[in-house]
Amino acid sequence: MSELDETTRTELEAAAFRRLIEHLRERTDVQNIDMMNLAGFCRNCLSNWYREAAEARDLDVSKEQSREIVYGMPYADWKAKYQSEATADQQAAFAVSHAATHKDH
Repeated sequence: MSELDETTRTELEAAAFRRLIEHLRERTDVQNIDMMNLAGFCRNCLSNWYREAAEARDLDVSKEQSREIVYGMPYADWKAKYQSEATADQQAAFAVSHAATHKDH
């Protein structure tokens, strides 16, 4: 592949991000804690990264707004419809993975 110009690269990255968001909206069966345990990030991380990118450009995007962009609905609605209580095994795995990936925090 030849070198991409900045605009094309940004457009491709944006398309991939939109597809990731669409995929996560469709996979409501996948819990955030499972994503954190396996990949070290979840939907909330994506929404935080989105908000941080907006803030870096002096744009005012609230936590609720960025979560709605990622979840496709208000976060409280998503939690009520799709989030289940974390099992003891999920919580234990999270404690281990969180300690390993957030040593500096």
